[in-house]
Amino acid sequence: TGGVALFAAFMAAALLAQWLPVPRQDPNELVRFLGIALGTTFLFVIGHLDDRFDLRPGPQYLAQALAALVAILCLVFIERVSNPFTEGLLIFSYPLVVAITLFWIMGMINTVNFLDGLDGLAAGVGAIVSAVLAVHMLREGQYSVALLPLALLGATLGFLPFNFPPARVFLGSGSMVLGYAIATLGIAAGAKVALLLLVLSIPIVDVAWLIFSRLRAGQSIGHADRRHLHFRLLDLGLDARGVLLLYYSYCIILGTAALLIDSRLLKFIVLLLLGVGTLLFLAWLARRGLAGEKAPPTDERG
Repeated sequence: TGGVALFAAFMAAALLAQWLPVPRQDPNELVRFLGIALGTTFLFVIGHLDDRFDLRPGPQYLAQALAALVAILCLVFIERVSNPFTEGLLIFSYPLVVAITLFWIMGMINTVNFLDGLDGLAAGVGAIVSAVLAVHMLREGQYSVALLPLALLGATLGFLPFNFPPARVFLGSGSMVLGYAIATLGIAAGAKVALLLLVLSIPIVDVAWLIFSRLRAGQSIGHADRRHLHFRLLDLGLDARGVLLLYYSYCIILGTAALLIDSRLLKFIVLLLLGVGTLLFLAWLARRGLAGEKAPPTDERG
């Protein structure tokens, strides 16, 4: 699958970046890179096995948790976040650090996996997120760390033309690799979780709504149907390229806003309004009866 190409391109570029003569501010940077590389490689192997043997959801979720623990052991974790209502920080205890980081990494992996239901969507959104992270790191003077999202940007842009509808190559095992890379690079960017939440607010809310809807209906989280936002937009009459353009535009606009808005409170308000607006739109679509049960052409088992 195309996941092999994405993984190989990202790892090759990331490894090459470690040899570049760029000043490194963080003494633990190499340890963190090792955690990202090990977790990415592990999930690539699991994803490749899933492509061949169609693994059940349980082993996949366990693999995601193990990859997240590898990241935590290599100092890639969410220890503190900015308080949107003050100039201070919210600092977590170690048990909370582990729980929040596990939730963040596994949540991002499955968000990207769900995006892979439409060709070109996960790779395109991943490229936009990588670009936003790279710009943020460069602006903060984290030049050596910025090489990692730049490596992911190059890998996704190189893959996207082959995955854009009508696709010639499919992401497959690469969806977990991409989700893990985005989640861990967001932490490496100084725990800029809020930045990623803003850029990916619509896909994240869509996944949360979908999980809630499936659990309420007594279905598995990985149950295949057409209740994803991108399928609903197709049912409204948009073609695949139109849906991609809409998603790309939203992510670019929100990514630009995340970089330009300095106020923590304003970012929080924008995030809240986007979340509520997306939920209302999804509820409206559900009431229109557009949440069909026809299985999509790709797996969604995380």
